[in-house]
Amino acid sequence: MHFQPTEEQRDLRAGVRSLLAGRYGRAALRQSVDTGAAVDRALWRELGAAGFFALRLPESAGGVGLGLPEAVLVFEEAGRALLPGPLVATHLAAGLVPGAAEGAAVVTAFDLGGRLVAYLGEADAVLGADRVPAGEPVAGADPLTPLHRVPSAGEADPYREAGPYRATGALLTAALQLGSALRTVELAVGYAGGREQFGQPIGAFQAVKHLCARMLVRAEVARTAVYAAAVTGDAGEGAAAKLLADEAAVGNARDCLQVHGGMGFTWEADVHLHLKRAWVRSEQWRTGAQAEELLAAELLGQAEAEAEREPAGGS
Repeated sequence: MHFQPTEEQRDLRAGVRSLLAGRYGRAALRQSVDTGAAVDRALWRELGAAGFFALRLPESAGGVGLGLPEAVLVFEEAGRALLPGPLVATHLAAGLVPGAAEGAAVVTAFDLGGRLVAYLGEADAVLGADRVPAGEPVAGADPLTPLHRVPSAGEADPYREAGPYRATGALLTAALQLGSALRTVELAVGYAGGREQFGQPIGAFQAVKHLCARMLVRAEVARTAVYAAAVTGDAGEGAAAKLLADEAAVGNARDCLQVHGGMGFTWEADVHLHLKRAWVRSEQWRTGAQAEELLAAELLGQAEAEAEREPAGGS
């Protein structure tokens, strides 16, 4: 199969990258971190006007009418920019929650499992729920992913309501992770080429070369898996994509920290923001353990089907 983006898809990706670079560049990111503003309503509406949330909504319903492969490319760019907010949930809510498609409404979801909800304080709606529940703020790793813990609903588990959206939500989250993994490769290579020790760039040292090469391999393997899952729609490939993208985002952020040395651990550097966001996203929609269970069940099912097709007595 050929998974290379078409010219139209490349143009779409370039357009989104240009939009985010102009509207949510590094200065805006750092301002968000300093102020704690996790959701910029004006930017949210701009994303809605650009078709970010209505990308897969049919044209007959006022959407863009594109598919999952295009959505993956768009979310990859959002991951590169570390764009905060419940992007996946609002995208999934287009056509279901009034205002979501246009960016007029911020929609979150019970995508972390249990009782934790991200962006609850900023949300106008919760995907699959009839109301926004009250919650207690809890400390989180990522300064731009505020978390709340909601009380038990007793007879119903609200996380179960996000179940129908889990496969697509996991793949779009994998695309966000992929974008972050690719961006940290760029950050590491850029720093290694400009930082000098002993009269030469640190990128000339073999240990640093190996770190950067390992980062690139992780990111490209994840890219292949995410693109393939978007094209085929296969459940197993989607689980593998989330698993590989999580590993790439977390592993690359850690290696990027190593390339930066002590500078990477400072608040002023952006590397720690990629790592913290990757930690949170690795728990959203489908964890690594859940992906492994799904893949194991699929492989077991294939093995059992093959065994049933074998003639009695074997060969």
